[in-house]
Amino acid sequence: MTETTSAEHKSEKKRTNLFLVLSGIFISNALLAELIGVKIFSAEALFGLPGAQLPIGGEKLDFNLTAGVIIWPIVFITTDIINEYFGKAGVKKVSILTVILILYAFLVISAVTGLPPAQFWLDVNSTDASGNPFDINYAYNSVYRQGLGIILGSVAAFLLSQFLDATVFHWLRRFTGSKKIWLRATGSTLVSQLIDSLVVLFIAFFVFGNWSMKLVLSVALINYIYKFSVAILLTPLLYLAHYLIDGYLGERQAEAQIEEAFVESEN
Repeated sequence: MTETTSAEHKSEKKRTNLFLVLSGIFISNALLAELIGVKIFSAEALFGLPGAQLPIGGEKLDFNLTAGVIIWPIVFITTDIINEYFGKAGVKKVSILTVILILYAFLVISAVTGLPPAQFWLDVNSTDASGNPFDINYAYNSVYRQGLGIILGSVAAFLLSQFLDATVFHWLRRFTGSKKIWLRATGSTLVSQLIDSLVVLFIAFFVFGNWSMKLVLSVALINYIYKFSVAILLTPLLYLAHYLIDGYLGERQAEAQIEEAFVESEN
């Protein structure tokens, strides 16, 4: 093996390893966000504050958010990093794989929650720590199961927002060049998450539920305000990730890969 061939082999190995690591971070956090999303928490109570009661669309709304938003910003960042180094094709590839795995997870959960519980399992857990009656099978199913509307809504919103994020990120790249990663990353996230916030609620609670469009838009706005704020606050982490990846690949290889990703996305 010549020295040139050896260098190319090492370069390709680093590229593959990077994509595997980024894909692993992306998929695991997206899947976890879907699974833990059944819990709704109060953002105000987290900081010991009373409900905001924001007057939006004739409703008074608090910052009640799905637990999935805690780790969803990691998906934002990883999407932009994959877009930067592997282009739109890389984002689409990992997004489609993630959706397949999410659907697989829900299929397995549906099958598992349908299994008849063992009698001793029910008897042992018939009361909680305070001695109150407790149906562990019902609780287990309630936590893990999600309605068809929520599953379809979240998957549709996820795919649409990811593809839109990749497109807007690439479009901004034409104007910023290799500079101002904060602008294309934040800009693409703000546009894609606006659509994500609307689509998931529209499908889950308007199409499959009984929410009014007014309520859908009001709650979507609350969710978007959170995502907007987080996208801005996490910008330094994007630069940190960029710095670490450039150090791993080497500055010249990193620049070449970013340019290659941009050219491939143009075609």
